[in-house]
Amino acid sequence: MRVDYPTLAKTIASLTEGETDPVALMATVTCEVHHADDRFDWTGFYRVTEPELLKIGPYQGGHGCLQIPFLRGVCGAAARTGQVQLVPDVDAFPGHIACASSTRSEIVLPVWDAAGDLVAVFDIDSNQPDAFKQEDADALRAILHATFARQSF
Repeated sequence: MRVDYPTLAKTIASLTEGETDPVALMATVTCEVHHADDRFDWTGFYRVTEPELLKIGPYQGGHGCLQIPFLRGVCGAAARTGQVQLVPDVDAFPGHIACASSTRSEIVLPVWDAAGDLVAVFDIDSNQPDAFKQEDADALRAILHATFARQSF
């Protein structure tokens, strides 16, 4: 099953319309994205909870790392650089943090609010190698922008 991004975007927009609570928004996005594609084995947010530190949640899938410094791993790289991280082989990524040994590829997108502040990163892990493409990055970036960029948290 491959994700139908236009339908997913409409569903998330409908479900989150008028919602301003960041945890409710993150939980809804996580649930809808996680169940939209069988490539997605772990889906969730790491929230910026203090300077240079990400903490887990909300997420779906097995356990994840509880906290990730900006200086470590794929999520830290997305937070530190503000750039989408498309990683076809996590074992080849310098400093990758193996929260789950089954993960083979990963995509991580920074999430900004209306003020342009980084509020989280959105992380999807796959047990398949090279599971994510630029199409995924572009569609997910648009969904995250539509959901969070109007908000002030």
